[in-house]
Amino acid sequence: MSLQLVKQVPSAQEIKDKYPVSKELQEVKARRDEEIKKVFLGESDKFLAIIGPCSADNEDSVCDYVNRLAKVQEQVKDKLILIPRIYTNKPRTTGEGYKGMLHQPDPEKASDLYDGIIAIRQMHIRAMAETHLTAADEMLYPENWQYMDDILSYVAIGARSVENQQHRLVSSGIDIPVGMKNPTSGDLSVMINSCIAAQGKHTFLFSGYETKTSGNPLAHCILRGALNKHGQSIPNYHYEDLVLLKQLYDKTNLANHAIIVDANHTNSAKHWEEQPRIVKEVLHSMRHSEDIKALVKGVMIESYIEDGCQKIGEGCYGKSITDPCLGWEKSEKLLLEMAELL
Repeated sequence: MSLQLVKQVPSAQEIKDKYPVSKELQEVKARRDEEIKKVFLGESDKFLAIIGPCSADNEDSVCDYVNRLAKVQEQVKDKLILIPRIYTNKPRTTGEGYKGMLHQPDPEKASDLYDGIIAIRQMHIRAMAETHLTAADEMLYPENWQYMDDILSYVAIGARSVENQQHRLVSSGIDIPVGMKNPTSGDLSVMINSCIAAQGKHTFLFSGYETKTSGNPLAHCILRGALNKHGQSIPNYHYEDLVLLKQLYDKTNLANHAIIVDANHTNSAKHWEEQPRIVKEVLHSMRHSEDIKALVKGVMIESYIEDGCQKIGEGCYGKSITDPCLGWEKSEKLLLEMAELL
Protein backbone atom coordinates (compact mmCIF):
# COMPACT_ATOMS: atom_id res chain seq x y z
CA MET A 1 0.00 0.00 0.00
CA SER A 2 1.48 3.35 -1.03
CA LEU A 3 -0.08 5.41 1.80
CA GLN A 4 0.91 4.09 5.23
CA LEU A 5 -0.25 5.37 8.62
CA VAL A 6 3.01 5.17 10.57
CA LYS A 7 1.92 6.11 14.10
CA GLN A 8 -0.77 8.15 15.77
CA VAL A 9 0.23 11.55 17.08
CA PRO A 10 -1.35 12.79 20.35
CA SER A 11 -4.15 15.30 20.04
CA ALA A 12 -3.48 19.01 20.32
CA GLN A 13 -5.07 19.10 23.76
CA GLU A 14 -2.88 16.23 24.99
CA ILE A 15 0.24 18.05 23.78
CA LYS A 16 -0.92 21.32 25.35
CA ASP A 17 -1.60 19.59 28.67
CA LYS A 18 1.89 18.10 28.65
CA TYR A 19 3.63 21.30 27.48
CA PRO A 20 1.43 24.13 28.80
CA VAL A 21 1.73 27.89 28.48
CA SER A 22 1.91 29.44 31.94
CA LYS A 23 -0.66 31.95 33.18
CA GLU A 24 1.99 34.67 32.99
CA LEU A 25 2.76 33.90 29.36
CA GLN A 26 -0.94 33.73 28.50
CA GLU A 27 -1.20 37.30 29.74
CA VAL A 28 1.89 38.30 27.77
CA LYS A 29 0.34 36.88 24.60
CA ALA A 30 -3.00 38.60 25.25
CA ARG A 31 -1.26 41.97 25.61
CA ARG A 32 0.85 41.43 22.50
CA ASP A 33 -2.14 40.24 20.47
CA GLU A 34 -4.09 43.36 21.40
CA GLU A 35 -1.18 45.65 20.56
CA ILE A 36 -0.69 44.02 17.14
CA LYS A 37 -4.43 43.96 16.45
CA LYS A 38 -4.61 47.73 16.96
CA VAL A 39 -2.05 48.23 14.18
CA PHE A 40 -4.19 46.32 11.68
CA LEU A 41 -7.36 48.13 12.75
CA GLY A 42 -5.72 51.56 12.38
CA GLU A 43 -5.95 52.27 16.11
CA SER A 44 -2.15 52.41 16.47
CA ASP A 45 0.41 54.06 14.21
CA LYS A 46 3.18 51.68 15.20
CA PHE A 47 4.85 49.70 12.42
CA LEU A 48 5.42 45.94 12.40
CA ALA A 49 8.70 44.20 11.66
CA ILE A 50 8.18 40.45 11.26
CA ILE A 51 11.80 39.43 11.37
CA GLY A 52 13.85 36.31 11.86
CA PRO A 53 15.35 33.23 10.21
CA CYS A 54 14.05 31.75 6.98
CA SER A 55 13.55 28.56 8.98
CA ALA A 56 14.03 27.91 12.70
CA ASP A 57 16.50 25.03 12.71
CA ASN A 58 18.05 25.08 16.19
CA GLU A 59 16.40 26.03 19.49
CA ASP A 60 19.49 27.57 21.09
CA SER A 61 20.44 29.81 18.17
CA VAL A 62 16.82 30.83 17.55
CA CYS A 63 16.34 31.80 21.20
CA ASP A 64 19.69 33.60 21.16
CA TYR A 65 18.44 35.56 18.14
CA VAL A 66 15.09 36.41 19.76
CA ASN A 67 16.87 37.59 22.93
CA ARG A 68 18.92 39.99 20.81
CA LEU A 69 15.70 41.14 19.16
CA ALA A 70 14.11 41.81 22.57
CA LYS A 71 16.88 44.27 23.46
CA VAL A 72 16.25 46.20 20.24
CA GLN A 73 12.49 46.11 20.87
CA GLU A 74 13.04 48.08 24.05
CA GLN A 75 14.94 50.75 22.09
CA VAL A 76 12.32 51.11 19.34
CA LYS A 77 9.12 50.43 21.31
CA ASP A 78 7.62 53.84 20.54
CA LYS A 79 7.74 53.21 16.78
CA LEU A 80 8.05 49.48 16.05
CA ILE A 81 6.52 46.21 17.17
CA LEU A 82 8.98 43.39 16.52
CA ILE A 83 7.45 39.97 15.81
CA PRO A 84 10.08 37.22 15.69
CA ARG A 85 9.85 34.85 12.74
CA ILE A 86 10.03 31.38 14.28
CA TYR A 87 9.13 29.44 11.15
CA THR A 88 9.02 25.73 11.90
CA ASN A 89 7.56 24.44 8.61
CA LYS A 90 9.47 24.94 5.39
CA PRO A 91 7.55 24.56 2.10
CA ARG A 92 9.57 22.80 -0.59
CA THR A 93 8.61 23.31 -4.22
CA THR A 94 9.78 19.84 -5.28
CA GLY A 95 9.19 18.14 -1.93
CA GLU A 96 12.95 17.67 -1.48
CA GLY A 97 15.21 19.16 1.18
CA TYR A 98 14.82 20.27 4.80
CA LYS A 99 11.14 20.73 5.63
CA GLY A 100 11.64 22.45 8.96
CA MET A 101 11.86 21.55 12.62
CA LEU A 102 8.36 20.06 12.63
CA HIS A 103 9.64 17.32 10.33
CA GLN A 104 13.21 17.13 11.61
CA PRO A 105 13.91 18.44 15.13
CA ASP A 106 17.53 17.66 14.28
CA PRO A 107 18.24 18.58 10.64
CA GLU A 108 20.94 15.89 10.47
CA LYS A 109 18.61 13.08 11.55
CA ALA A 110 15.56 11.38 10.05
CA SER A 111 12.06 12.83 10.19
CA ASP A 112 10.05 12.40 13.39
CA LEU A 113 6.83 14.40 13.40
CA TYR A 114 5.85 13.48 16.96
CA ASP A 115 9.17 14.73 18.34
CA GLY A 116 8.90 17.67 15.94
CA ILE A 117 5.57 18.86 17.34
CA ILE A 118 7.03 18.77 20.85
CA ALA A 119 10.26 20.49 19.75
CA ILE A 120 8.55 23.42 18.02
CA ARG A 121 6.13 23.95 20.91
CA GLN A 122 8.95 23.94 23.46
CA MET A 123 11.04 26.32 21.35
CA HIS A 124 8.20 28.82 20.94
CA ILE A 125 7.41 28.70 24.68
CA ARG A 126 11.07 29.14 25.62
CA ALA A 127 11.47 32.14 23.31
CA MET A 128 8.32 33.72 24.74
CA ALA A 129 9.38 33.04 28.35
CA GLU A 130 12.88 34.50 27.88
CA THR A 131 11.86 37.61 25.93
CA HIS A 132 8.11 38.23 26.28
CA LEU A 133 8.00 38.47 22.48
CA THR A 134 5.35 36.33 20.84
CA ALA A 135 6.15 35.05 17.39
CA ALA A 136 5.01 34.45 13.83
CA ASP A 137 4.97 31.08 12.09
CA GLU A 138 3.79 29.82 8.71
CA MET A 139 0.67 27.65 8.62
CA LEU A 140 1.93 25.14 6.10
CA TYR A 141 -0.40 22.42 7.41
CA PRO A 142 -3.78 23.77 8.62
CA GLU A 143 -4.39 20.80 10.95
CA ASN A 144 -1.24 21.71 12.89
CA TRP A 145 -2.70 25.09 13.87
CA GLN A 146 -4.40 23.44 16.86
CA TYR A 147 -1.00 22.62 18.36
CA MET A 148 0.13 26.27 18.26
CA ASP A 149 -2.99 28.42 18.60
CA ASP A 150 -2.21 29.41 22.21
CA ILE A 151 1.33 30.56 21.34
CA LEU A 152 1.46 32.54 18.10
CA SER A 153 0.61 36.20 17.50
CA TYR A 154 0.87 36.13 13.69
CA VAL A 155 0.31 33.52 10.99
CA ALA A 156 1.48 33.59 7.38
CA ILE A 157 -0.01 31.63 4.49
CA GLY A 158 2.67 30.96 1.90
CA ALA A 159 2.66 31.60 -1.82
CA ARG A 160 2.10 27.92 -2.61
CA SER A 161 -0.74 27.53 -0.08
CA VAL A 162 -2.72 30.70 -0.66
CA GLU A 163 -5.03 29.15 -3.27
CA ASN A 164 -5.85 26.16 -1.08
CA GLN A 165 -9.43 26.07 0.22
CA GLN A 166 -8.58 24.57 3.60
CA HIS A 167 -5.95 27.23 4.34
CA ARG A 168 -8.48 29.94 3.54
CA LEU A 169 -11.29 28.47 5.63
CA VAL A 170 -9.14 27.65 8.66
CA SER A 171 -7.77 31.21 8.50
CA SER A 172 -11.34 32.44 8.89
CA GLY A 173 -11.42 30.85 12.33
CA ILE A 174 -8.14 32.28 13.62
CA ASP A 175 -8.24 35.16 16.11
CA ILE A 176 -4.89 36.77 15.23
CA PRO A 177 -3.65 38.42 12.01
CA VAL A 178 -3.23 36.04 9.08
CA GLY A 179 -1.18 37.26 6.14
CA MET A 180 -2.01 35.90 2.66
CA LYS A 181 0.99 36.00 0.33
CA ASN A 182 0.53 36.57 -3.36
CA PRO A 183 1.08 33.31 -5.28
CA THR A 184 4.33 32.68 -7.10
CA SER A 185 2.59 33.75 -10.33
CA GLY A 186 2.04 37.19 -8.81
CA ASP A 187 -1.74 37.14 -9.46
CA LEU A 188 -3.07 39.72 -7.01
CA SER A 189 -6.68 38.59 -7.44
CA VAL A 190 -5.77 35.21 -5.90
CA MET A 191 -4.43 36.96 -2.81
CA ILE A 192 -7.45 39.30 -2.59
CA ASN A 193 -9.83 36.34 -2.93
CA SER A 194 -8.00 34.58 -0.11
CA CYS A 195 -8.54 37.61 2.12
CA ILE A 196 -12.24 37.69 1.19
CA ALA A 197 -12.55 34.01 2.11
CA ALA A 198 -10.60 34.41 5.36
CA GLN A 199 -12.62 37.43 6.47
CA GLY A 200 -15.90 35.56 5.80
CA LYS A 201 -17.88 33.01 7.84
CA HIS A 202 -17.80 29.34 6.86
CA THR A 203 -18.90 25.81 7.69
CA PHE A 204 -16.60 22.97 6.66
CA LEU A 205 -15.07 19.65 7.66
CA PHE A 206 -11.97 20.01 9.84
CA SER A 207 -10.11 17.49 11.97
CA GLY A 208 -13.05 15.08 11.93
CA TYR A 209 -15.64 17.70 12.91
CA GLU A 210 -18.24 19.84 11.21
CA THR A 211 -16.71 23.24 11.96
CA LYS A 212 -18.04 26.79 11.94
CA THR A 213 -16.01 29.99 11.83
CA SER A 214 -16.97 33.61 12.46
CA GLY A 215 -14.49 35.21 10.04
CA ASN A 216 -11.14 36.88 10.64
CA PRO A 217 -11.20 40.65 10.05
CA LEU A 218 -7.41 40.72 10.52
CA ALA A 219 -6.70 38.70 7.36
CA HIS A 220 -4.57 40.79 4.97
CA CYS A 221 -2.22 40.74 1.97
CA ILE A 222 1.51 40.09 1.88
CA LEU A 223 3.43 41.19 -1.21
CA ARG A 224 6.41 38.89 -1.74
CA GLY A 225 7.24 39.34 -5.42
CA ALA A 226 6.55 36.90 -8.25
CA LEU A 227 8.07 34.88 -11.07
CA ASN A 228 7.35 35.35 -14.77
CA LYS A 229 7.01 32.50 -17.26
CA HIS A 230 10.80 32.45 -17.67
CA GLY A 231 11.38 32.03 -13.93
CA GLN A 232 12.66 35.57 -13.54
CA SER A 233 11.87 37.57 -10.39
CA ILE A 234 9.31 40.37 -10.60
CA PRO A 235 9.26 42.63 -7.53
CA ASN A 236 5.98 44.08 -6.31
CA TYR A 237 7.06 46.38 -3.46
CA HIS A 238 7.35 49.59 -5.52
CA TYR A 239 5.06 52.59 -5.06
CA GLU A 240 3.02 51.72 -8.15
CA ASP A 241 2.46 48.17 -6.83
CA LEU A 242 1.17 49.50 -3.52
CA VAL A 243 -1.16 51.92 -5.32
CA LEU A 244 -2.50 49.10 -7.51
CA LEU A 245 -3.21 46.88 -4.52
CA LYS A 246 -5.02 49.75 -2.80
CA GLN A 247 -7.22 50.14 -5.88
CA LEU A 248 -8.02 46.41 -5.82
CA TYR A 249 -8.81 46.55 -2.11
CA ASP A 250 -11.14 49.51 -2.71
CA LYS A 251 -13.21 47.44 -5.14
CA THR A 252 -14.02 44.89 -2.44
CA ASN A 253 -16.28 44.94 0.60
CA LEU A 254 -13.48 43.82 2.88
CA ALA A 255 -13.75 45.11 6.44
CA ASN A 256 -10.02 45.63 6.78
CA HIS A 257 -7.41 46.77 4.24
CA ALA A 258 -3.78 46.11 5.14
CA ILE A 259 -0.49 45.19 3.48
CA ILE A 260 2.71 43.63 4.76
CA VAL A 261 5.67 43.81 2.37
CA ASP A 262 8.08 40.87 2.30
CA ALA A 263 11.53 42.31 1.59
CA ASN A 264 13.08 39.00 0.57
CA HIS A 265 12.00 36.09 -1.67
CA THR A 266 11.30 37.28 -5.22
CA ASN A 267 11.06 40.91 -4.12
CA SER A 268 14.82 40.76 -3.59
CA ALA A 269 15.39 37.96 -6.14
CA LYS A 270 16.78 36.19 -3.04
CA HIS A 271 19.60 38.74 -2.80
CA TRP A 272 19.27 38.94 0.98
CA GLU A 273 21.58 41.94 1.20
CA GLU A 274 19.01 44.05 -0.70
CA GLN A 275 16.46 43.85 2.10
CA PRO A 276 17.48 47.11 3.86
CA ARG A 277 17.17 49.04 0.59
CA ILE A 278 13.74 47.53 -0.12
CA VAL A 279 12.45 48.31 3.37
CA LYS A 280 13.62 51.90 3.07
CA GLU A 281 11.91 52.27 -0.30
CA VAL A 282 8.64 51.07 1.25
CA LEU A 283 9.03 53.62 4.05
CA HIS A 284 9.70 56.32 1.44
CA SER A 285 6.48 55.39 -0.39
CA MET A 286 4.61 55.73 2.90
CA ARG A 287 6.01 59.20 3.45
CA HIS A 288 5.00 60.16 -0.08
CA SER A 289 1.35 59.09 0.26
CA GLU A 290 -1.00 59.18 3.25
CA ASP A 291 -3.09 56.46 1.60
CA ILE A 292 -0.10 54.16 1.34
CA LYS A 293 0.94 55.03 4.88
CA ALA A 294 -2.48 53.95 6.14
CA LEU A 295 -2.37 50.74 4.10
CA VAL A 296 1.14 49.36 4.80
CA LYS A 297 1.30 47.97 8.32
CA GLY A 298 4.73 46.42 8.29
CA VAL A 299 7.50 44.49 6.59
CA MET A 300 8.92 40.97 6.65
CA ILE A 301 12.68 40.52 6.88
CA GLU A 302 14.65 37.27 6.76
CA SER A 303 17.40 37.68 9.32
CA TYR A 304 19.60 35.48 11.51
CA ILE A 305 22.81 35.78 13.49
CA GLU A 306 25.18 35.27 10.54
CA ASP A 307 24.91 36.58 6.97
CA GLY A 308 23.98 34.22 4.15
CA CYS A 309 23.31 30.49 4.38
CA GLN A 310 25.09 27.17 4.69
CA LYS A 311 24.47 23.51 3.90
CA ILE A 312 23.15 21.16 6.57
CA GLY A 313 26.03 19.84 8.63
CA GLU A 314 28.45 22.71 8.02
CA GLY A 315 28.01 23.73 11.65
CA CYS A 316 28.13 27.53 11.62
CA TYR A 317 26.09 28.72 14.62
CA GLY A 318 23.15 30.96 13.77
CA LYS A 319 23.48 30.68 9.98
CA SER A 320 20.49 29.68 7.85
CA ILE A 321 20.35 26.18 6.36
CA THR A 322 17.64 27.26 3.90
CA ASP A 323 17.40 30.67 2.20
CA PRO A 324 20.16 33.20 2.96
CA CYS A 325 19.43 35.79 5.64
CA LEU A 326 20.60 39.21 6.73
CA GLY A 327 23.11 38.91 9.59
CA TRP A 328 22.50 40.33 13.04
CA GLU A 329 24.64 43.47 12.83
CA LYS A 330 22.96 44.57 9.61
CA SER A 331 19.54 43.64 10.99
CA GLU A 332 19.98 45.62 14.18
CA LYS A 333 21.17 48.63 12.19
CA LEU A 334 18.17 48.38 9.88
CA LEU A 335 15.65 48.24 12.74
CA LEU A 336 17.18 51.31 14.40
CA GLU A 337 17.15 53.17 11.07
CA MET A 338 13.51 52.20 10.52
CA ALA A 339 12.56 53.69 13.87
CA GLU A 340 14.27 56.95 12.91
CA LEU A 341 12.54 57.09 9.52
CA LEU A 342 9.01 56.48 10.83
